[in-house]
Amino acid sequence: MEQRDLAIAIDPAPALDRKRYEVRLARSSLDVRAAQRLRYRVFVEEMGATATEADHRARLECDRFDPIFDHLLLIDQTVADPLDRVVGAYRLLTDARARAAGGFYGAAEYDLQPILASGRKAVELGRSCVAPDQRGGVAMHLLWNGLAEYVLSREIEILFGVASFHGTDPAPVSAALSYLHHQHLAPPDLRVVAHADHALEMDRMPLAAIDRRAALAQIPSLIKAYLRLGGFVGQGAYVDHDFNTIDVCLLMDTARMVSRYKSYYTRNAG
Repeated sequence: MEQRDLAIAIDPAPALDRKRYEVRLARSSLDVRAAQRLRYRVFVEEMGATATEADHRARLECDRFDPIFDHLLLIDQTVADPLDRVVGAYRLLTDARARAAGGFYGAAEYDLQPILASGRKAVELGRSCVAPDQRGGVAMHLLWNGLAEYVLSREIEILFGVASFHGTDPAPVSAALSYLHHQHLAPPDLRVVAHADHALEMDRMPLAAIDRRAALAQIPSLIKAYLRLGGFVGQGAYVDHDFNTIDVCLLMDTARMVSRYKSYYTRNAG
């Protein structure tokens, strides 16, 4: 799930023009470059992530993991330029492909041993983003349905990935981090732990001292959407200076999903 986020919307879909949008996996290098162009706009231009000189020139946000991920795309077919047609994207990496490629992307931030040792089918979500002018509309609903179809068709049981707070100073989001730690910490069998070199303690204040309303206001809406689904967070946050974010690892176990949303998730797949 990076704001690089586990970006799922679970509210009823607004009216949409189904002829305008297409949701599918990338089929070509051009498709992948279009996703990388969107990521550059969101992560580099909007959020201040670092990029190489070559990536700045090409206006692409990319890394060595792109070739091994599946790229789920939301395509606006009314846009003429093929590099600007992708208006929503996810990167998806199954456990089988991760093993063949040497591991998950998120292993650089978290000890993923609880997931690896579970023996259950898992998928890592990352680099999820939506074009600014598409936010608040149908984009996230369509990506949600595309992800649901991907997960169900592959019998995935565990979804996980890093989700981000903008900025690297924990002070403005201390209440939110503490609230997540006290109220949504993953059970021991899924409790991944942030690597010590960049780890940030999330238990920054006692539960009794947290203003719940203020804490929730600090939490990005996409993280809250996963919590409504019954999602959890790993132990400790990770400060990512390259992306100018504080990351938490979000995990969702389909066997533990809130029943009403599990029904919604299954009903809307495809």
